[in-house]
Amino acid sequence: MEIDPREFRRCLGRFTTGVTVVTYRSAEGIRGATVNSFTSVSLEPRLVLVSLARRAQASNAMDGVPFAINVLRSDQTDLAYQFAGRPQSGLRIDWQSGADDVPTLPGAIAVLTCRPWRRYDGGDHILQLGEVIDAHTRPGDPLVFSDGQFTTTGLPVLDGPLVLSLDAPPAPSWTAAASRLQYHAEAS
Repeated sequence: MEIDPREFRRCLGRFTTGVTVVTYRSAEGIRGATVNSFTSVSLEPRLVLVSLARRAQASNAMDGVPFAINVLRSDQTDLAYQFAGRPQSGLRIDWQSGADDVPTLPGAIAVLTCRPWRRYDGGDHILQLGEVIDAHTRPGDPLVFSDGQFTTTGLPVLDGPLVLSLDAPPAPSWTAAASRLQYHAEAS
């Protein structure tokens, strides 16, 4: 059975992802690429994966080069566009240096600095694994991508009398009702 390429792409777009910019140094200077195909792979050793389009400059430029994965904050759409090949007029980036002098983006809510681990053929993409050598977080809501547009996470989906979090106080039961109300309001 043949799958319509546009329908396949729409199906994949229904999976909401975070938005990251992978940054690295090249012979031409500091570079970056907006990537939403990012995932954790292993806790021991600490490995993550980014999927890079073969036709993207980053695909070849990152081969054997340390890099950082910058998880963007909800108000950083300008950075997402900039590194997706849509330059933003007047955008100035005050680069920071992470471990191994890898360039990182200021204000990202999470930054993972990586040494190259392995590369794999992924069809029209290269799957780049990195060994995480440094990681830190900052407060803020993540920028997410769903159905072809940037969005934010909104209210958490909670249910039950008490929801526990590893890094926040327990959420009261009324939050589940608020989350369901938001869903119904958006659906109508």
